[in-house]
Amino acid sequence: MARGTVNKVIILGRLGQDPDVRATASGTQVVNLNVATNELGPRDEQGNRQDSTEWHRIVLFGRMAENAASYLRKGSQVYIEGRLQTRKWQDQNGNDRYSTEIVGNEMQFIGGRGDNQGQGQGGGFAGQNQGFGGQPQPQSGFGGQPQGGQPQQGGYGGGQPNRPAPSQPAPQPSNQPSNNFDDFDDDIPF
Repeated sequence: MARGTVNKVIILGRLGQDPDVRATASGTQVVNLNVATNELGPRDEQGNRQDSTEWHRIVLFGRMAENAASYLRKGSQVYIEGRLQTRKWQDQNGNDRYSTEIVGNEMQFIGGRGDNQGQGQGGGFAGQNQGFGGQPQPQSGFGGQPQGGQPQQGGYGGGQPNRPAPSQPAPQPSNQPSNNFDDFDDDIPF
C-alpha cells in the first residue's frame, strides 16, 4: 500500500439475487454478488421518507466465494469489507468499457436462523488475507496478482491456494469452577 492512501469499502446490505457462481481457467471459484444498501432520504410534506437504494457489485474469490455460494441467497443480509477496483474490457463492438466493483476480502453473514430461507447462519469467513486460525496469508489482488505488483505464475486467479496453518492443540478446560453460569434461565428469548 502506498503511504497516505486508503482503498477500503464496507458494505452492509441485502442480496438482490442469488450469487452468480463461476470459475477461472485455473479452477478458482469466483462469485459475483449484487448487494443493495438503503439511505434514508428527507421527509416529504406528508411526513413520508423517500429512501434511496444503491446497488453494489461485489466479487469474491476462492474459499470465500465457495462459502457465499453455499450459504447466501436472494434477500440474505451480508457484511462485506473490500476494496474498489475498476476493470477495463471490450464489448462486442470493440469499444472500451469500464466496470467498478468491490473485491471482497472479509465477509460476515448477518441474520438469524430464520433468515435466508432456512439456511443456517451465524458464521463469518475471512478472505484471502487470513488462513485457518487467523494466520496471515499473502493477499493476492484481482486476477491473481499480489498487491505488490509482482506477477505470479498461472494467470487469472492463479495465485497460490490458501493452505491451513498447522493446528495447535486447543487449551484443556480446567477443573476449577467458572463464573457459575448454571444459575441462568434456559429460556433465552431468541
